[in-house]
Amino acid sequence: MKVIITSKNLNASEHLKDTIESKFQKLGKFFSSDINSNVMLSLEKGRHRVEATINAKGTIFRAEETTTDVYSGVDRVVDKLSAQMSKFKTKLQKKHKDNKAILFADVPDFPLDGAEEESALVRRKKFDLLPMAVDEAVLQMELLEHSFFVFLNMETDNVSVVYKRKDGNYGLLETEY
Repeated sequence: MKVIITSKNLNASEHLKDTIESKFQKLGKFFSSDINSNVMLSLEKGRHRVEATINAKGTIFRAEETTTDVYSGVDRVVDKLSAQMSKFKTKLQKKHKDNKAILFADVPDFPLDGAEEESALVRRKKFDLLPMAVDEAVLQMELLEHSFFVFLNMETDNVSVVYKRKDGNYGLLETEY
């Protein structure tokens, strides 16, 4: 696995980069060698944010952590990614039968302690897909007091999703065909 490290508002030392490389190489045993792992380090308001994304040819693993110590943030992100792999191993194996990007033999089984049960789809909802501008969709989302809103983007004529971010701002997901 190739680890790509970028930083924002932070000068990552060689020691930090080496630590990240070695931690992510432990995750590398779960993936084929041509998979990239993107690690973004940033410093915001005196707190270190570590974001990691692994795109395994159709399945995206992502984890983020905000801590006062960047090294503990890296440890937590690696632990989260490893837990994701273990927890969803069975479902991923069914989805990626012929995909050699993920090496399932090396992924440990997720320990079930009784509290973890299989998630189920418990509700299905249909609604009209209304054409509107992004700012109208944000307003509609706020009026409904939801954390996201699906709409037909008038500007692109594609289905889009606006969502409320943890920092209080908004995000936009746009689809492409």
